[in-house]
Amino acid sequence: MTAADIAIQARNVTLKLGTAAAPVEILKGIDLTVRRGESVAVLGPSGSGKSSLMAILSGLERASTGEVHVAGTRFDSLDEDALARARRGRIGIVLQSFHLLPTMTAHENVAVPLELDGVDDAFDRAARELEAVGLGHRLTHYPAQLSGGEQQRVAIARAVAPGPAIIFADEPTGNLDAATSASIVDLLFARKQAANATLVIITHDPALAKRCERVLQMRDGLIVSDSLAADRAA
Repeated sequence: MTAADIAIQARNVTLKLGTAAAPVEILKGIDLTVRRGESVAVLGPSGSGKSSLMAILSGLERASTGEVHVAGTRFDSLDEDALARARRGRIGIVLQSFHLLPTMTAHENVAVPLELDGVDDAFDRAARELEAVGLGHRLTHYPAQLSGGEQQRVAIARAVAPGPAIIFADEPTGNLDAATSASIVDLLFARKQAANATLVIITHDPALAKRCERVLQMRDGLIVSDSLAADRAA
């Protein structure tokens, strides 16, 4: 595998929180390489370090030690402002709780981040992305006027609209019923395919994990297994 083939590379990544006198070790030496275009599920019980790992790989949290290379940029050597700049356009994030601004319409929730990043056709692009997720008829609706599934569709449109190289999704179906969850998962993979992006999904759901090419199991701050879909099917 060459450097051009790699979307994410972590080497001996640790995360310690708390105080110097009473540190809490969240991640205990993570080594991970993810290929460009790969879909990866990260499974594990609550407290295993899944969301903390995603936060570090997406640039939302800084590792205590180790190297983190994401989308061609070394994240662990950047300060907070540089990290924020590095995330723009490279990384899309979908969270369980949607995080839509309640005073903005669906259209504005997708377009305004693009506009702040200097995209000239922000509102046109946002409208196209919302159309692609089946919400072309809901552009002027506010989050409170949308169902949970529709809000998650807006969140996916917002994450994918900049054309990121990597999409992170943290429990993207955690607040949805089974039928809505299935449609959201289909949509997430469709948008990943359309963007030719790498997809990393944090989940408790083995059925969702089976949709990915690769599954990582975490326990107590470590990756304890790493399997390919072809291996699981054999």
